[in-house]
Amino acid sequence: MNHLPKNPIGIFDSGIGGLTVAHAVSELLPNENMIYFGDTAHLPYGEKSIAAIQAYTVKICDFLLSKKCKVILIACNSASAAGFELAKEYVASRAKVLNVIDPVVEYVSQKYSYKRVGLIGTRATVNSRAYPQKLSLLNPTITLQSLATPLLASMIEEGFFNNSVSKAALEAYLSNPVLKGIEALILGCTHYPLIKKEIEAFYKGKVEVIDGSYKVAEALKNYLTENRLLKTTLGSRKKFYVSDFTESFEASTKIFFGRKVHLNFYRLWE
Repeated sequence: MNHLPKNPIGIFDSGIGGLTVAHAVSELLPNENMIYFGDTAHLPYGEKSIAAIQAYTVKICDFLLSKKCKVILIACNSASAAGFELAKEYVASRAKVLNVIDPVVEYVSQKYSYKRVGLIGTRATVNSRAYPQKLSLLNPTITLQSLATPLLASMIEEGFFNNSVSKAALEAYLSNPVLKGIEALILGCTHYPLIKKEIEAFYKGKVEVIDGSYKVAEALKNYLTENRLLKTTLGSRKKFYVSDFTESFEASTKIFFGRKVHLNFYRLWE
């Protein structure tokens, strides 16, 4: 493993949803160098097969390793569910691989014993059963109620949130009997923090809406600190790559990252 603190953190997602995680990491770890990869040629991962997601994950890990990343953070719930174990095995000692599921599961397991908790995410994330399997190992007293909400990620990427379209979609999904009686709701997709306030409004503050972005950033900080990989010198370099490029897509990154970022093009397959 490369033990240089100045080496970048590698973050990837199927598109720009993972920028919510990248933004949280930037706020908590402002001095860290970062390489972000959005696999926009193959989004959304939530509708892809496990085999396809695993193939994309390995290719992206190769790219991030070529950039000498000290940590690879899978900032996508679908890829975390389908590709994390394979990525760990493939990357081996060359870098640490982290995912967006484990920090959230740990938080829920500590706080919601004998409670009912909801989860919304893509079909790939829900069908993988990664959350209930991991949660049952840490705290089998928790009842997890999962609901696939496939329209939400595309809706958010198109800029339809905080309006009548998103309100109608959320009411349709969140009224599902599967989510009845929950005390907390896990946002199982890195797009969903952008509609967190709308979800909180639906529940009128009676349900904790769990945004994993900052919990993931905290887990990353803890790992870097414990392993003496934290970059303490001031200043950082951040580069953003996509596997398919449009000008409108570049402009939409402002929605996720809080500012417009320059996107570099990198083709995964020649």
